[in-house]
Amino acid sequence: MSSPTRQRAERATTPAPPAPPRGASDRWRALPAPLRHLLLAALGLAAVTGLQFVTGDLTALRMAAVGYTMLALAGLQLLVGGSGQVSLGHGAFMMIGAYTMALMVLHQPMLPLAANLLIIVVVSVVAGIAVGAATARLHGPYLAGATLILAVGLPGLTHRYHEFLGGSNGLNIRTAGAPPALQGIFSGSEWKAIVVWTTVVIGLAVLATVTTGRLGRRMRAVRDDETAAAMSGVPVGATKVVAFVIASAAGGLAGGLQAYVLGTVTPSTFTLALSLSLLAVLVLGGIGSMWGAFWAAVALVYLEVWVSDLAGAMDFSPDVENNLPVVVFGVILILVLRFWPYGIQGFFQRMAYKRRTAARPATPNGGPADGAAPTSAPPNGAAPHTGGSRGTS
Repeated sequence: MSSPTRQRAERATTPAPPAPPRGASDRWRALPAPLRHLLLAALGLAAVTGLQFVTGDLTALRMAAVGYTMLALAGLQLLVGGSGQVSLGHGAFMMIGAYTMALMVLHQPMLPLAANLLIIVVVSVVAGIAVGAATARLHGPYLAGATLILAVGLPGLTHRYHEFLGGSNGLNIRTAGAPPALQGIFSGSEWKAIVVWTTVVIGLAVLATVTTGRLGRRMRAVRDDETAAAMSGVPVGATKVVAFVIASAAGGLAGGLQAYVLGTVTPSTFTLALSLSLLAVLVLGGIGSMWGAFWAAVALVYLEVWVSDLAGAMDFSPDVENNLPVVVFGVILILVLRFWPYGIQGFFQRMAYKRRTAARPATPNGGPADGAAPTSAPPNGAAPHTGGSRGTS
């Protein structure tokens, strides 16, 4: 037997070395992505439910506001950060969902809340298909202008159909509180917060699964280069329409939850200012990340409350008190974009990247050990790009 043949035979008969023990992080990554997202959703819902026992009704309502705002921002993040389409009309889809919820409660009061939410998703998807198909060939300022028309024109329908939509006064509804078996445990506001976050975590799990799946990769390919994506076999038009549909469904569902919590729907709530605020605060939190949507929702809900409380404590005039939150938000946004171009979540990712780099063993000459590729800090405070969605399009 020749030497190479003998060596191959010896290698074939030599038992393979035992595999190193898998850590908790490796076992977690081995789980299917939908299962991981559902487990995280259940953990988040458990945390929100636990907070209801140590907070009051006012905090519960604010937590509910953070929840449905985060859902709307997560849908917008998928559209802007995922597929690269800039929409200035996301508030219009929230209005569609809110008015759908109000009309269903007023005209079909016997339907359960879950059925109303499903109807809202269907109506929002239909609206998303119509708008997405009409704007699929538009880019940049033309796409922003088309969605801007939607945000400006849709509230005017309430005046055109005053008897049906309530005009400037809007619609008022009454929704059921906690079930009789839970009324001694949760108040009405706390139960609404739990219902909102139950819906939100399910929606976020779906959005996260879409983002990390094949459709998410297609969206990022379209965002980076439509021509290259088309040459690679990606249906560019269909991908952009699907992204618009998913974002509109998230926005409509968020609007329906808002109507459920507040019990009132008015056209003044869903003006162009809402759409612009959603886009601006998403940049503040960090585009391209679900955590960025969370920080953005917290900033949008609590920043106004904190600044208003501060203005009241300092005995400012009503005019100053009403306009101070906008000024403070603008200053904070400028500072964040100056020092953390990828938003708040980009800052946290930057810190985590530095810790991983500092903990990595190095050779005596300063390079990485074990033949690892040299690492360098990303520029301008940006988080390192690892093949997922990027912070900007």
